[in-house]
Amino acid sequence: MSNLLASPSLAAPVELGTVKNDMTDGDPLGSMQWPDMKAQFFEAGAKTVFDSRIKVTVPLFAEDAMNVPVSFDASAIGPVKKIVVLVDRNPIRKVLEFIPEKAKPALNFRFKLEQASPIRVAALNEANVWHVGYAFIEAAGGGCTVPGATRADGSWPQTLNKVAGKMFDANRLREDARLRVQVSHPMDTGLVAGVPAFYIEEMILQDKNKQVLARLYPFEPVSENPLFSFDFDKKPAGPISLVGRDNNGNRINAKVTQ
Repeated sequence: MSNLLASPSLAAPVELGTVKNDMTDGDPLGSMQWPDMKAQFFEAGAKTVFDSRIKVTVPLFAEDAMNVPVSFDASAIGPVKKIVVLVDRNPIRKVLEFIPEKAKPALNFRFKLEQASPIRVAALNEANVWHVGYAFIEAAGGGCTVPGATRADGSWPQTLNKVAGKMFDANRLREDARLRVQVSHPMDTGLVAGVPAFYIEEMILQDKNKQVLARLYPFEPVSENPLFSFDFDKKPAGPISLVGRDNNGNRINAKVTQ
């Protein structure tokens, strides 16, 4: 099993671009792609700070570039309105958007990595400041430009958008809970010859009263048959439903067992 690399120990946030004539815009990882990403994915004039309080955990080396595990937790910065995950050197840089709603600002999932790259987890707080956590992943590469297993063997139409999930209850000493859901989908990037982009673009979790618990907007780099783990301070009222759609209009509609 690979060793894990987490973001640095707790430190005060550092505003981006504070070093004069720094062509990386103050990036602790020294990535020349960062200034362009900042302009592309954040609104003009947005305040952005690097913040090691956002925990980003990834393998030191991506043994399987099509299934790179990542977990993040932005709880330390307080209430979070939205989270965006970006990968500097992927051909498709935006991995997902996450609106926690009633969930913790934390998530576990897997994604495709084309080459060794920084990964960013940017969390927008209630003061409209983007706090950016980060880590670096070494990789042999190629994860975005090869077909997935179900695409290669042709089995994906039989399982498309089927959902499996389970709520892991807290014990007697704790009230928190974790929900894991997996959706069967090829999650094609559109970068394989003859295979257009085909991916889940919206997932919404709801409790038994149809109250939205979390909203997730995956993009092409999320791994095939994506598995997500959501954390809650208190177990939501079940049964939990998952609704959504992919970019071809195929619907997702399922109940998650408790």
